[in-house]
Parts: sequence; structure tokens; C-alpha cells
Amino acid sequence: MSSVEPRASIRLVISGRVQGVAFRYFTRGEAQRLGLVGWVKNLPQGAVEVRVTGPPEALEQFRQRLRQGPPGARVDAMSESELAAAEAWPDFRITY
Repeated sequence: MSSVEPRASIRLVISGRVQGVAFRYFTRGEAQRLGLVGWVKNLPQGAVEVRVTGPPEALEQFRQRLRQGPPGARVDAMSESELAAAEAWPDFRITY
């Protein structure tokens, strides 16, 4: 039996009132709390993009928290796509 936990990588695009409400900082905090790695950034059209890697159970918790968002945010839609291979980012960062 392997002690290595399975990992998956996903890309999320979240739209709604997600810019100007500390959504990226909320996202980073949740990712760090769950032990996930990756990055989050604002997109020019007003959405937020997230690329994240971690255990499937932690990713599900992460999705649920992002659907709620921080106070002042409103998530209207969240699209998801699976990335071909688990990325090996060193931590979780806000990128620009």
C-alpha cells in the first residue's frame, strides 16, 4: 500500500463580483489552510482564474469554500477543467 496521497490539478474560472472584494486573498488563505498549491489571478474581463493541485478531498472542500467566497463577494458561475498532469507548484500564490 502506497503512502503517497493521490493528487489532481484543476483550473477554475470564477465569475460574479469576485474582483475588488479580496477574493484572491481569500482563495490563497483557503488553499494554504487545505495544503493546496497553485496560483490565483484576476482576469481582464472581471473573473478570477485559479490553478490548483492537491488531494481530491481537499480540492472538493476548496471548491465549496470558493462557491461561498469572502464577505462582499458574489459567485455567479464557476467553470472547471481538469489539467492533464498534477502540477508541482512550491506553494499557493497570488499572481498578476
